[in-house]
Amino acid sequence: MSAPSGSGAGSGAGSGAGSGAGSGDRSRARFIHVFFVLAVIAAGAMFVFKLYSFLRTIKKDELAGFAFDPILVYGFVALGFLLLLAWAFLTGQLRDLERAKYELFERFEAQEKAERAELEETQP
Repeated sequence: MSAPSGSGAGSGAGSGAGSGAGSGDRSRARFIHVFFVLAVIAAGAMFVFKLYSFLRTIKKDELAGFAFDPILVYGFVALGFLLLLAWAFLTGQLRDLERAKYELFERFEAQEKAERAELEETQP
């Protein structure tokens, strides 16, 4: 019924008919990867610059103890997010993001079908 159309839409959604659609998908994926890498590099550079400028403003006699803890916590949180992002990228969690949506639709339709069948059995 509608489950095959959902799975078919996941594999070719947004791509035109014909054999040239695969190269368009590859170039789009390449663009997304390049943009992702550039965004991560820019964000990392801004993060390092912020930490450097913050550390430069600290005078060792006045604020050394005050500023060390927040910087350390900030660095660990950022490192945690960076490791999560690297894990997601390396394990393929960022590939085919649309597939999860179509799987959700299929499970929802299967649940509704089961509930309808159960409702029909309970009615006289």
